[in-house]
Amino acid sequence: MDHAERLRQAVTELMPVARQQLAQLVGYPSVHGSPEFPPSATRDAASWVASAFAAAGIGGVEMVPTVDGSLAVLGHTPAPPGAPTVLLYSHYDVQPPGDVAQWGSDPFTLTPRAGADGAERWYGRGAADCKGNVVAHLTALAAVRAVSGLGVGVRLVVEGSEEAGGEGLERLVTERPELAQADLILIGDTGNVAVGRPTLTTALRGVVNLRVEVSTATTALHSGMFGGAAPDALAALIALLATLRDARGDTTIDGLDASGTWAGAQYDAADFRADAHMYDDVATLGSGTVADQLWARPAVTVIGLDAPPTATAAAAIAPRASALLNLR
Repeated sequence: MDHAERLRQAVTELMPVARQQLAQLVGYPSVHGSPEFPPSATRDAASWVASAFAAAGIGGVEMVPTVDGSLAVLGHTPAPPGAPTVLLYSHYDVQPPGDVAQWGSDPFTLTPRAGADGAERWYGRGAADCKGNVVAHLTALAAVRAVSGLGVGVRLVVEGSEEAGGEGLERLVTERPELAQADLILIGDTGNVAVGRPTLTTALRGVVNLRVEVSTATTALHSGMFGGAAPDALAALIALLATLRDARGDTTIDGLDASGTWAGAQYDAADFRADAHMYDDVATLGSGTVADQLWARPAVTVIGLDAPPTATAAAAIAPRASALLNLR
């Protein structure tokens, strides 16, 4: 049996442990900075991560407070003489679950379901992003140790506020650059092109969030008395937002090239439609392939809108409206 096959066998044997670990970690509602969930949930998740990596043989594991109130889990096992150092990165915080009624199961209980191909999938908030990847690091460490011994140095960086912007880790690494000194960084925050198809992600689009506000008057105005001549902040904002994409769905922001093409693995359009749960009569956006649109071109999304809710809206012209934009 060659080395790769021995590793595959070791990982297969470790899968029951990996599932148990993932269930434990998913059970913590570790949403950073959310009033819906207690800060103790993120502390408990950080403590679990620290204990798990210490048990996996990573040296000097510690939980370090950062400026945004999150806890970064750090560790370092020095490399043998002449060997490289690998940095393992991931994060244990998660996005809020949103409307729990829209879930098919409790978001913080790892729940198996059959996929379209009949294979079992594990669902829960963070099961993929990014607690599943924390467990993938742990499983890989255990498998490598069992088959050949570590043979390299390992630095560990697992942050607790990535989903909220990651200010804590960004400041921490600026103040302590030695935390990121490594020959190779493996970022456990990506996925595979397809189930069972190992994928190496070498580049990602960056991200910028921007809040845009339109103000047209000092007070709301009666739409019957003033409508037609008085400027409408919400209508003006909608018109502005409509200029962010052209008729094909390509991003139209000055200075951004929206014509890139993707030379790597492609994404079958039918698979994408199924993965995105699109309606049959809704078209994908953009003039390029799915891979071009996702991985080679900028994309702007309106992720939030401040406007009068329909349930309580009055017959009034809005004097102010704002939107939160997400650019990738």
